[in-house]
Amino acid sequence: MRLNPQDGITLFRSSLPYINAHRGKTFVLMFGGEAIEQANFANIIHDIALLASLGVRLVLVHGARPQIDERVALRHVESRFADGVRITDKQTLECVKDAAGSVRSHIEALLTMGLANSPMHGAQIRVCSGNLVVAKPMGVRNGTDFENTGLVRRIDTTGINDHLSDGSIVLLSPTGYSPTGEVFNLSHEDVATQAAIALKADKIIVFSNQAGVYHRSGKLLRTVERPELESLIAQQQITTEPSVLKALTTSVAAGISRAHCISYETDGALLQELFTRDGTGSLVLEHHYEQLRGATIDDVGGILSLIKPLEQSGALVKRSRERLENEIDQFTVIVRDGTIIACAAVYEYPEEACAELACVATHQDYRGKNRGERILEEIISQARNNNIETLFVLTTLTAHWFLEQGFVPANINALPAAKQQLYNFQRGSKVFTLNLR
Repeated sequence: MRLNPQDGITLFRSSLPYINAHRGKTFVLMFGGEAIEQANFANIIHDIALLASLGVRLVLVHGARPQIDERVALRHVESRFADGVRITDKQTLECVKDAAGSVRSHIEALLTMGLANSPMHGAQIRVCSGNLVVAKPMGVRNGTDFENTGLVRRIDTTGINDHLSDGSIVLLSPTGYSPTGEVFNLSHEDVATQAAIALKADKIIVFSNQAGVYHRSGKLLRTVERPELESLIAQQQITTEPSVLKALTTSVAAGISRAHCISYETDGALLQELFTRDGTGSLVLEHHYEQLRGATIDDVGGILSLIKPLEQSGALVKRSRERLENEIDQFTVIVRDGTIIACAAVYEYPEEACAELACVATHQDYRGKNRGERILEEIISQARNNNIETLFVLTTLTAHWFLEQGFVPANINALPAAKQQLYNFQRGSKVFTLNLR
């Protein structure tokens, strides 16, 4: 897809907040050997180069399963598995070392390209790898000796951080080394997860053959909290491959604040996930200490207490208890220790495929921590599920905040007819809209 120059400029400008937010952060990118064999992998390399040029500290963890399978078949070595895990005997280990080394060299070569008239021109990326993963044997389990199949024992965080501080990309292979000088075949999911945890990475980004985490109904879960995801997995309601799910949930449970799942087949998926509001894949978060949920009738008193100061200042239109009780199903709230600290309401106009965002409020003691943004993200997600194409808001004092969230100024004619008839010209609220398509 080609953009006209003006659309390209607009897109570039809109990415600036994300560029600033990601600079200096540590991201672990995990992709299997299947991704490397895809034609789109060259584009992923270009996007990785772009992230590096924007100051993101990158650790890449690659797999090599199909490449190992190919070498095992060529050498007529018997493939043995137990509980879905490869048993790595001495002959298989040679195939593992050959495949992992070949894949690593291929990735390093792609990251070194600098041909004129290509996205890599002038990149001059330094890639570092080595004995940065210390391994231990998986041992004998249920009577099966896994021989040179291993687990991550320790990640050399000092060595990795030294390379990252020098501006290098760190590349980790699915192999590890023991203090006794042995080589072990590791799962790249284990390497990526343990590296992210040890480095206290800001994100782990997992490339999958799917666009993200899918519910059995076929719905892509854009944002999901870890406990909910684990519950759905236990109920066999998730169709995404188990190894991907394990990497996502394990990382978040260990303290990684954001775990993303995106497609390795979609051109630009990495950039779209990181530099646009809507993203393209799935985001897994830990359960928030503060609960974001739909409001109930028991919340009426708390909402009234929250919005009263804003009504007195003129920022919000005054609402009676009776009106709030009648409209409580339209409200979303954030609750902290039983106290409502943020709220917002949505009034839909299905025939016009639009909805009004109203009564957006955050307690004065809890401002500046993106709570308004959290509620807005939830409302946008719900609106899209209800086939709403445009959100609009009327405001007198907080126009700047809505502009920062991507709303654009509009005139009264942009409102649905029923809302136009209720517009208060004496109040003179400004109109802003947000396109959800």
